[in-house]
Amino acid sequence: MPTGQAYDQTGTAGTAAPVTGIRRNDNRIQAALPGAGMRIGYENGMMARVRLDKWLWAARFFKTRSLAARACELGRIEAQGQPARASREVRGGDLLRVKNDGGEFQVEVLLLSEIRGPAAIAQTLYRETEASRELRLKLAEERKAMPHYEGSREGKPSKRDRRKLERLRSGV
Repeated sequence: MPTGQAYDQTGTAGTAAPVTGIRRNDNRIQAALPGAGMRIGYENGMMARVRLDKWLWAARFFKTRSLAARACELGRIEAQGQPARASREVRGGDLLRVKNDGGEFQVEVLLLSEIRGPAAIAQTLYRETEASRELRLKLAEERKAMPHYEGSREGKPSKRDRRKLERLRSGV
C-alpha cells in the first residue's frame, strides 16, 4: 500500500484526503476523521467521555492504568463528592478529588484523552482548584521544615560500628 493514500474496508484506494501517521482502526485519537462521530463515546467528532482510570493515567496522576484502577478500588478517587469506580465515565467539567503519593488534588476536568502524552500536554487536561494548590504547597513547606532523621541501620553492623560498640561497652 502506498503511504499517504486512504483505503476503505476492502483495501482499495479511496477518494478521501491522504491520512498519514494515523492507523485506520485507532479509535483513541481525537481526530476529525470521516465517520468519527459515529463511534461510541464521540460527539461531533470529539471525544465525549472516557473511563476514569484511563483519564487519570493519561493526565499523569498515576504511572500505570492498573495503579489508577487500584486507587479507585481503595476509595482514593472521588468524582462529584462520591467514591468513583475505575469504569466510571469522565466528562468535561467533572470535579475530581485525587489522593496519590504526590498529595491530594482537587481538579476540574477540562479535556479528555485516552493517550498518555508528555507532561506539558497532560497538564492541559485539568485545572487544579486554588484551595487545593494552596493546601498542597502549605503541606510541602511543613514537610521541608521538619527535621530529617535517619532510621537505624538494617542488618549486620560494619567493622567501624562494631569497634564503636566495643569501646562503648568496655568504657574506654
